[in-house]
Amino acid sequence: MTDPRRRRPRADARRNYDRLLAEADAAFREKGTDASLEGIARRAGVAIGTLYGHFPSRRALIGGLLRERNDALFERGEELLTHPSAAQALIEWVRAVVEHAAAYQGLATMLADGLDDQASELHESCVRMTGIADRLIANARAAGVLRQDVTGADIFALMNAAAWIGEQMSREQADRLVDLTMGGLMAT
Repeated sequence: MTDPRRRRPRADARRNYDRLLAEADAAFREKGTDASLEGIARRAGVAIGTLYGHFPSRRALIGGLLRERNDALFERGEELLTHPSAAQALIEWVRAVVEHAAAYQGLATMLADGLDDQASELHESCVRMTGIADRLIANARAAGVLRQDVTGADIFALMNAAAWIGEQMSREQADRLVDLTMGGLMAT
């Protein structure tokens, strides 16, 4: 028997949820993560209370937007753990996370804050990103291609810095930062 408290959402509630995510994605791409939540609700054709009913905070809305993208990112990270080149796997992971974190202006900062804020809706995904980086780092160390003093926190800081630079300056400059920094982190 189905638990009556765990009903499937009504069709109109699901449509509202989907419209809110679509409009939030468009607004955050245009104006960054500080885009008006009221404006997002208006664009979706719902009241602000409907938005807050689905997403009690800005971070919850961003977490909802990132859910599918996070799943794809984590799947890529798991694939990279079996890559034949430990150095290339780590570099590809850094690039994938930088691209992920640069989707919206302001997202890199929110992700950096989410790592240390256990109450954040983004915390779990930040911890998982760092965990994959830690495993890739361990593989690179074991292969002798990465300096022994490099930590997951170092890699996470690089990814956030490069994402921020990509938001503020250019993707090319962010790529250059990754290339230069990863070159300095590799064992010689």
